[in-house]
Amino acid sequence: MIGRDPADAAQVRNPGPAGAARALSDTGCLVDDETFFRLLDHLGLSRRGYRKVRKGVKKRVARHMQERGCRRVDDYLGLLERSREDRRRCELLTTVSISRFFRDRRLWEVLEDRVLPELIASGKDPLRVWFAGCASGEEVYSLRILWERPGRTPGPLPGLEITATDLNPALLERARQGVYPASSLEEVPDGLKAAWFEADPKRPRYAVKPALKEGITWLARDLFEGPPGTGYDMLFCRNNLLTYHTEPRIRPVLEALVRSLAPGGRLIVGSHESLPPGELGLAPCPRIGCAYRKRPERQGRGNRNAALD
Repeated sequence: MIGRDPADAAQVRNPGPAGAARALSDTGCLVDDETFFRLLDHLGLSRRGYRKVRKGVKKRVARHMQERGCRRVDDYLGLLERSREDRRRCELLTTVSISRFFRDRRLWEVLEDRVLPELIASGKDPLRVWFAGCASGEEVYSLRILWERPGRTPGPLPGLEITATDLNPALLERARQGVYPASSLEEVPDGLKAAWFEADPKRPRYAVKPALKEGITWLARDLFEGPPGTGYDMLFCRNNLLTYHTEPRIRPVLEALVRSLAPGGRLIVGSHESLPPGELGLAPCPRIGCAYRKRPERQGRGNRNAALD
């Protein structure tokens, strides 16, 4: 072992807690790409989806392997098969949360100018929205901000009931707290920032005002457990299911999401995501490529790509 102290070599050969940490630092990461891709295949996750974000996920998985004494991927996969708790932990470690307020500005413009006025004009009260995979809540609060902007309708607004779910309880707690770094608000106009956020005088962060939290129910829930309800007028499932999972896992979940929509309800996905081939009973909404509208049941066997007026 050229250039390595004999004491260090002994720690690598017989790693206790301190030695294991040293072994991790010496090798850089216990999880190389080949190991990581085997893990993704085992969990039914998409290699392509993790291509640009795998570095941080690999480090988290490596720490878990180290904590559980697994030096080889086969040992780790065996552990995940035997232990529901460890599998759940691994699934949490592979979740990716990249979000900010009003991410994909064009989407929010179409929601404000067309989709929300159409839903309000439908006369339904209350309107029900589900955020499936809400992460730390930036997009949930973005919708609440749009909802509260004045001048959309001449009369009173209907009620708005939002259910926001995520697998990761730590992210949900951040969402409930509603405190965000200034970088998360880069696309929030100054007027809206002043109206709906309170600046921290000591740190570069902002807290959403209490009124913005009204009408939101936060739930710890895995997408694969099924919807928390039915009759949703709008369903956000962005940059999670369609990006990070393989198609055999995607389709049954996506079909359940569509069933949970009310007739005419909208499904909103990520701006770089696309639906898998095959009939789903959805039609693209005009002016925006990541929004779909559920057809009435009698029209559910038409051309999926036929846009609605």
